[in-house]
Amino acid sequence: MRTSKQSCRHTEKVGPKNNNSSCTLPMKYFIETYGCQMNKYDSELVAGILEGAGYRPSLRPEDADVILVNTCSVRQHAEQRVLQRLNSFKALKLERPDLKIGVLGCMAQRLGEKILVEKPFIDFVMGPDSYRNILQVLNGVHSEQRESSPKIFLNEYESKETYADVCPVRVRGVNAWVAVMRGCNNYCTYCIVPYVRGRERSRSAQNVIEEIRRLVDEGFVEVTLLGQNVNSYWDGEHDFADLLAMVAKVEGIERVRFATSHPKDLSEKLVRVIAENEKICNHIHLPVQSGSTRILQLMNRHYSREDFLAKVEMIRKYLNPVGLTTDIIVGFPGEEEDDFRQTVELVREVEFDSAFVFKYSPRPGTRAAQFDDMVSAAEKTRRLEEINTLQKEITKSKNRQLIGQRGVILVEGRSKKSETDVMGRLETNKIVVIPNTILPKGKLVEVTIVGADGVTLFGRVNHQN
Repeated sequence: MRTSKQSCRHTEKVGPKNNNSSCTLPMKYFIETYGCQMNKYDSELVAGILEGAGYRPSLRPEDADVILVNTCSVRQHAEQRVLQRLNSFKALKLERPDLKIGVLGCMAQRLGEKILVEKPFIDFVMGPDSYRNILQVLNGVHSEQRESSPKIFLNEYESKETYADVCPVRVRGVNAWVAVMRGCNNYCTYCIVPYVRGRERSRSAQNVIEEIRRLVDEGFVEVTLLGQNVNSYWDGEHDFADLLAMVAKVEGIERVRFATSHPKDLSEKLVRVIAENEKICNHIHLPVQSGSTRILQLMNRHYSREDFLAKVEMIRKYLNPVGLTTDIIVGFPGEEEDDFRQTVELVREVEFDSAFVFKYSPRPGTRAAQFDDMVSAAEKTRRLEEINTLQKEITKSKNRQLIGQRGVILVEGRSKKSETDVMGRLETNKIVVIPNTILPKGKLVEVTIVGADGVTLFGRVNHQN
């Protein structure tokens, strides 16, 4: 079931019809999304624009009149996956020449016309700040003048777009993503995001609150506030700590999360707001990227190893328990064995609850892509495996320490591995599976942790007398 879109405005009302059908049926769209939570939210925005104009969703690309692929450009592997997937749609285009295929998102912004040259069966490409044009584009490619219609819509560098007046269409569930800002001003030397998503701009706090109130009306009980660098939010009056406190006061919201934080912008004020508000989850995703100050300087991260450790100490001073997770890049240009060992020791010292570890992937157009002293592929693999092995041991040990403790989970639904089991999350973002039980989605339930297996905890419901 999909959520309603009451009180939302869209840029155009069209009501497209499928001319290939013997009866007048609405045209169907299919969106496939790659990458981060922001991309998922953007796909929901596009769905909102399309459905506001009369399009209807399709569960399968084979049944759609319009196929949209929302892409990621953070790593080369992500782009390769998309290119392979696009090739699979080529056969559908040959079978149905009237099928329209569009490439959206960061990869579309980065490659632009190159996609149309290399994949001539693609009808259009569109950057992340150009989605208001999608009805214009589709009207053009469906018209008799489609050969002369624009096919490339890319962001302006100083874009002010926040889609504040566009309501996303979401599949009904427990948690909803809400983008509170877009873009990034940090220019980490390895990162393509500022070049494909532009500079930072924030929605007004009031506009965010209005969206969250609509989510409550639609049955959502948890929201995750999104931004490429969410804790640099500033609407001219409120910073992110202010916004977080305001969201926590919205009646009907049971839990509030956010992602992703930059260590340099994580303030004591923000951590205190988390500590003072029961609804704000004690979970912070804080990407360290490297444990070497020298490498952090080459990455243009604006903090040192010591700065990061001080942030961790401050977080744990106010939040107990707290789920602390991170991102790490191995094999950054110039990363020597001593730099890597410093990262290993930082992981050992901090004891993150989990870590997403990536091999450095040079992105054309970024400063680091021009650096010398590249690390070999084999060495990147070795370093990645060493940190992953260490982190798995830490995660397993920390999870076992939770056995016998009580906590509250928000039930998200059935476990992916078993239809007879229910899964939910603690406020620290740890997954808890309750075997052989039935619990309603969206319910807060107190459990006792009775087992741990890798990243998954197992619990038993505490029945009150």
